[in-house]
Amino acid sequence: MPPYTAAQTSISPSSPLSARERRAIRMIPFIVGCALFMQMLDSTVVATALPAMALSFDTSVVRMNVAITSYLLAVAVFVPVSGWAADRFGARRVFIAAILLFTASSIACAVSQTITQLVIARVVQGLAGAMMVPVGRIILLRKIPKTELLKAMAFLSLPALLGPIIGPPLGGFLVTYASWHWIFLINIPVGVLGIALVLYYIRDDYPVSANRLDWVGFILSGVSLATLVFSFEALGHQSMPLLQMLALAGTGLVCGVLYIWHAKRTPHPIIDLSLLRIPSFAIATLGGNLCRFAIGASPFLLAILLQVGFGLSPFSAGMITFTAAVGAMLMKLVATPIIQRFGFKRVLIINAILTGIFIALCALFRADTPIWIMALILIIGGFFRSLQFTAVNTLTYADLNSQDMSRASSFAAMAQQLGISLGVACAAVTLNVSMNWRGGSELELIDIIWGFIVIGLITAASAISFYRLPSDAGDHLHQNKRTKVAV
Repeated sequence: MPPYTAAQTSISPSSPLSARERRAIRMIPFIVGCALFMQMLDSTVVATALPAMALSFDTSVVRMNVAITSYLLAVAVFVPVSGWAADRFGARRVFIAAILLFTASSIACAVSQTITQLVIARVVQGLAGAMMVPVGRIILLRKIPKTELLKAMAFLSLPALLGPIIGPPLGGFLVTYASWHWIFLINIPVGVLGIALVLYYIRDDYPVSANRLDWVGFILSGVSLATLVFSFEALGHQSMPLLQMLALAGTGLVCGVLYIWHAKRTPHPIIDLSLLRIPSFAIATLGGNLCRFAIGASPFLLAILLQVGFGLSPFSAGMITFTAAVGAMLMKLVATPIIQRFGFKRVLIINAILTGIFIALCALFRADTPIWIMALILIIGGFFRSLQFTAVNTLTYADLNSQDMSRASSFAAMAQQLGISLGVACAAVTLNVSMNWRGGSELELIDIIWGFIVIGLITAASAISFYRLPSDAGDHLHQNKRTKVAV
């Protein structure tokens, strides 16, 4: 059988669809969402279990932090390869292999007897996660007609928001009432279900590109991303001397500049910077990453506020934070009609400001603030934040053709990784600056207040980027469904 072209891997709206193909269109966002949720949950749930894991491995909590950093570094290094792998070996094949590897490495994490074994398993898990989510998104972008893309992205935005929110309370519950091993073992049924659904609902595809891997670009981008993410994470958790953090960040910036120089002289760079010439992609990537500061910073700041500031247990604090998930889920019911009614540009500008306001409102929380008021603010804030990411994630791919999807997915995943890490780092810097400004040595409530205000202002400032969008940006994504649009 001859290889498919990129266009042949899509379901054409102009041709009649079988019942199974219609079910597949509905199921693909769920399948990819499960993979995204599994990755986002795994990247956050481990932090809650570090004290129990340190006790089990007879080491310190600080040293156990390597279980988090090894995973994040592996994700950062291998994300750029995902688009090339999907084109070279077939997106469906790579997606299945990534889910299988992620599930197997989760088992390896659970049965690890030493820190070395755990770190190796976490590195493999990070590699699988780096392939799993971007390649799953490639499948969605190729298979879903553009007129259905908004609804699909509304569903897909939920796991990215729910993972960091559900992670802390779930991790606290499992560690308290079972053992830390279960934070990895819960991936097994999700992974098995995901593979079964992919095999049944997603049609096999074939390689669409025979381009060689850009090894020089892979090394430069890998070193740049790894050192930047590591320095941001170290800054967020204050786990490294300032001079070392600056050296790491400097190395990342130098390698990043070298990669830009290399990419301009390479016919098939691993991260295609020419995609930034597409206005909707460039604006959604920049503005969206300013919004994503909130994904990394909000759970970080809320955990400090509720546990350090108010003295709540990790599980109690996690349950309060979890209320933001209610707003995110409510958004799914109304995101599509809101965007269809008001348009992408207006929604993104106004909603960015509202999202920033509700992040800043968390600065008003006090120990005697009724829980229902905190929950209400978090629910409304979760709604606006989820609406924002639905619109941003959809607009990112609005004006791309099928040949660009793989490269765009890798680019977007890389940018998102940096944005979330930068959010935590920015919040941590704000806390430290506030402490130094007032001459204190211990964290106080006023420091956390400034953290929420700064992150809220940064999120609201993303409206400036979205103001550059044309008034009809993305309108073709919610035209009559009978419009013939090739995906």
